[in-house]
Amino acid sequence: MKNLILTFALTLTTLFSFAQDKGITITVTVDNVTSNEGKVLMSLHNSDTFMKAQGIMDAETTIENGKVTLTFENVLPGEYAILALHDKNDNKRMDFQENGMPKESYGASNNVMAMGPPQYSDAKFTVTDKDLNLNIRF
Repeated sequence: MKNLILTFALTLTTLFSFAQDKGITITVTVDNVTSNEGKVLMSLHNSDTFMKAQGIMDAETTIENGKVTLTFENVLPGEYAILALHDKNDNKRMDFQENGMPKESYGASNNVMAMGPPQYSDAKFTVTDKDLNLNIRF
């Protein structure tokens, strides 16, 4: 009987620990991609990686009718920003003209695009306890 109770208690503890590890799902849509060429790449960043390093989560997808939807799953609560790129030539990086201007369309969460690269303070959003749906415009 002791073993049965102990087994039951361990099973419940394990189930609760898995439930607490489940993070939030962030679904991101871009609905104004200029063509179906290439792919759209997205990266989820925190303040340490934004415009400095690879994202903490990365995703890519093909484009259909100028629209894409990507998801980031099991995102833990915190502050993040998303960068998106229309990688037209599918070389997995942003291409630039000789004068330093991007050749490919890009966007960031919150859709705040000024002259120059996006800033984390403008693109950041907070993940709490609910799934998020975001739209990024190129």
